[in-house]
Amino acid sequence: MVSVDRVCQCLAEIAPLRLAESWDNVGLLVGDRKCEASRIMTCLTISPLVVDEAVDENVHMVVTHHPLPFKPFSRITSDTIAGSMLLRLIRAGVAIYSAHTAFDSAAAGINQQWADQLGLCDVRPLVDLELDGNPANPDPTNLGSGRYGTLVEKESLSEFASRVSKLVSGDHWRCVGSFNRPVRRCAFACGSGGSFLAAAHRKGCDTMVTGEATFHTCLEAESLGISLILIGHYQSERFAMQRLAEQLAAEFPESNVWPSRRESDPISIGISDSLN
Repeated sequence: MVSVDRVCQCLAEIAPLRLAESWDNVGLLVGDRKCEASRIMTCLTISPLVVDEAVDENVHMVVTHHPLPFKPFSRITSDTIAGSMLLRLIRAGVAIYSAHTAFDSAAAGINQQWADQLGLCDVRPLVDLELDGNPANPDPTNLGSGRYGTLVEKESLSEFASRVSKLVSGDHWRCVGSFNRPVRRCAFACGSGGSFLAAAHRKGCDTMVTGEATFHTCLEAESLGISLILIGHYQSERFAMQRLAEQLAAEFPESNVWPSRRESDPISIGISDSLN
C-alpha cells in the first residue's frame, strides 16, 4: 500500500521544501501520514469543483499547487468558501499537500520547465536562494526563485510572444512594449510574477514572461524599458501539475494518479464583433 507519507517523501525530493518562500505554507497541510494514498489527484487550485471531484472519485490525496489553507485560520466553519471546502475534504478523509513556491523554484520545477521550453541558454535563478538568511552565502546548488537566460537568436517581441502563446495553446497574448522591440535576455516567473521585475532589471533582462501583473507593475516595466508578456496565471502553471501527475503515476504504479478533470481557467477570453 502506498501511504500519504511515501507520497510526501517523493514530492519533497521533487521540490525540496527549503526552496519555498518564507511567507508560503507548504508540505502536508491536511491529513494522516499513515493513511492510504492509492488514489491521488493533482490540481492547480482547490476549488468547489475540485472538491466535488475529489469526493465523487474517492480521492485519498490531493496534490495542489496553491495551498489550502494558505493563511492561518482562527476558525474553520462552513460560513466561508475555504472553510466549507476544508470541512468536506476532511470529512471524506482527503489529505492535502502543496509544494507551491518550492515547486516553482525546484531544479526541474515550473520556472525551469519554462526556461527549457523557451529555449533559453545559460539559465540561472533570478533571485539566488539564501542559506540561513545570508545573502552573501548563496546556495551552492545554484537554485533560487524565477529563471532568466539568453535566446540563441534575437527575436522581436511580437515573434517571441507568438511563440510563447503557442506553448500554452493560445492565439493571443497581452504585453507591455513595442511589438518590434528586440528580445535577447529573458526572465520567467510563473504565476503572479510582478515582484520579480526589479530582479529581472538587475540581471539585465530586456523581457519578462509571467502569468499576470498589476497595472502599476506594467507601468514600472514600461519605465524600466522591460517588455512584459502576460500569458495568464492558469496557463503559466497548470501544465506542470499535469506533468507532476504523470511523474507520480510512474513513481507509484500501484496507485491511480490523474490531474483534475474538472478544473479549468475561471477567466474566459471574449472577442467583440467589429463595429462598422
